[in-house]
Amino acid sequence: MNCFQEAKRIVVKVGTSTLTHATGIINIRRMEHLVKVLADIKNSGRELVVVTSAAISVGVGKLGLSEKPKDMPSKQAAAAVGQCELMYLYDKAFSEYNHTVSQLLLTRDMMENDHWKQNIKNTFCRLLEMGAIPIVNENDTVNTEEIEFGDNDTLSALVATLVEADALIIMSDVDGLYTENPRKNPVGAKLIPTVTEIDDRILAIAQGAGTAFATGGMITKLHAADIAMQAGIDMAIISGDHPENLYRLFDGEPLGTHFVAQK
Repeated sequence: MNCFQEAKRIVVKVGTSTLTHATGIINIRRMEHLVKVLADIKNSGRELVVVTSAAISVGVGKLGLSEKPKDMPSKQAAAAVGQCELMYLYDKAFSEYNHTVSQLLLTRDMMENDHWKQNIKNTFCRLLEMGAIPIVNENDTVNTEEIEFGDNDTLSALVATLVEADALIIMSDVDGLYTENPRKNPVGAKLIPTVTEIDDRILAIAQGAGTAFATGGMITKLHAADIAMQAGIDMAIISGDHPENLYRLFDGEPLGTHFVAQK
């Protein structure tokens, strides 16, 4: 039995690319499939926290905009609209499997303030005790940091640390950490199955992979991995294109890249 099979309290981070089409509009089929898998994993007796992205993209679609806004107030407005729609979709989908969801909108300064941090932890713990599924997103309407850097990955690691999770799973548009950008070199790029330390060599792989691959992409996932590993939490990066990958991971199948907790 591996660490993911044994994990009881799990944080799953779902990226924008997993939840939306290339058009930016919600991918209904994949989202429904993802929720079905997550609901079943919770049914197995595990506690589940979901950190979600995509509020801005969903808001753009909901507002009928032709493209993602470039100015910050418009991005924040799109996030405000999109967050409502995103939570409606999560609530509707999870309710079909008799699960109750809750919404927590956080900012990084909240997680760095000891008083607020304890209050947030108390809320998480009580929600999990009540059997609810916390759905977490960064509060883009008041905090621009995540919008500028695309970094819900770090938020997911901070949440995993706060709730003392056993495992953090980041579902992405790539199925793990590669030796180089698999989009640029699909033949030569090799999947790295296990990482035991985030050292300069590992960071260089992400930083040297090109802007589209690194900024708000693999580099933020490595920062998240470093936070999780140091907190004693195992983390995996897996492809979000196929939600059933979560079954495979929790059944003990080697999948994606496993960042090994420093116990």
